[in-house]
Amino acid sequence: MNRSELVAALSERAEVTRKDADAVLAAFAETVGEVVAKGDEKVTIPGFLTFERTHRAARTARNPQTGDPIQIPAGYSVKVSAGSKLKEAAKGK
Repeated sequence: MNRSELVAALSERAEVTRKDADAVLAAFAETVGEVVAKGDEKVTIPGFLTFERTHRAARTARNPQTGDPIQIPAGYSVKVSAGSKLKEAAKGK
């Protein structure tokens, strides 16, 4: 399902226009992005998803072509965890 299909499904379920559904989806994505960028808290939708910024330590890796060691600097990543309702849906229950 791509973005336009998701917007269409949301507008149908919520009985709102596609424009309104798209605006809500855009606002949701922007809000989650801002909270994750700060990194001081996580966004939780109970039973569905949790978004959290995580720190990755610096590490040494190998260049797959030459085998030479390379240094990968420390940085941040995003951890997305599925909630219980989403896990049950994935099982087909």
